[in-house]
Amino acid sequence: MNNRQEKLLKEIVESYIKTAKPVGSKSLCDLFKCSSATIRNEMAYLEELGYLEKNHISSGRVPSEMGYKYYADNLMEPEKLNGKEMLQLQTIFKNHELQLSDAISQCMEIISDLTNYASVVLGKNSSDNLLQKVDIIVLDENKIVALVCTDKGIVENKRFTLADKTNMQEVLKACELINKMLVGTPINEVSSRLEFEVKPIIAQKMNQYEAVYNIFYDAFNDFVNNNSSVKVSGRTKIFSQPEYDDAEKIKSLSNKLDDERLINNLSQNDDFDDITISIGNDNEFDEDTTVIKKKYKADGEEGTIAIIGPKRMDYGRIVSMLNFVQKEIEERNDG
Repeated sequence: MNNRQEKLLKEIVESYIKTAKPVGSKSLCDLFKCSSATIRNEMAYLEELGYLEKNHISSGRVPSEMGYKYYADNLMEPEKLNGKEMLQLQTIFKNHELQLSDAISQCMEIISDLTNYASVVLGKNSSDNLLQKVDIIVLDENKIVALVCTDKGIVENKRFTLADKTNMQEVLKACELINKMLVGTPINEVSSRLEFEVKPIIAQKMNQYEAVYNIFYDAFNDFVNNNSSVKVSGRTKIFSQPEYDDAEKIKSLSNKLDDERLINNLSQNDDFDDITISIGNDNEFDEDTTVIKKKYKADGEEGTIAIIGPKRMDYGRIVSMLNFVQKEIEERNDG
């Protein structure tokens, strides 16, 4: 590909990103100061190489997946954020009443709002936490607080009002049994072990075992939900993109955005130094999407921030936004 062909491909990709409309030769003549016939020949050559595709509705061309990849690898330039965007993101990070993890999540929500793409934050994983202890604090005859503590120092509490005639001694005995049997268990496996290993034992020993069991089951579920490693924003915003005008595509992508296992896989093979751009078949999430992601370290924890959008994504803008968030994370960490 010669210099003019590269510039032509860059212009077609960027025009299509902005308008979602196929690009015809006439619109490019003035820019390249040559005839429509010359542009058509160059476009035909780029199509022959596999970088452009013919749109059946019009005579214009659109980038192919290969074209997007060449653009992202060789032609894309990070786009400078405007002052308003920078201020919105900086304001979140400068609010020191927010924990850093919350600041990161809020910034990714803002990016989702600004771009109409889905954003993902993969932070600490609750599966990395082992149950260290469960405590019951009695407030009065029918009110208690259940404390769940992990080996990583995370403590969650949940307040309960006990059903009438619930035996407080049975609640305390169940707590003691859980500590004997489940300490050292990965926190996201505790509910399952509670169901299949602990519940049958307390059912034999306690009259109100269901009420007692539900206290601990709810407490552990709350812990896992509150410490989920996955935060996805803009699930519905992405469907405002013209690529998603088909009910089956929307349903398929919506299910994938709700699949925590699939989203968690986005953090695989990340490099701390580079932004990773995975287009179409290069990503394991969805072949009709692009995933742009960046790994970070915050408060001793590793995480990943990612944007999911159509292959017709505004690459330069997203790369700049993720780099900006990374810079703000580093400055907050250093501060």
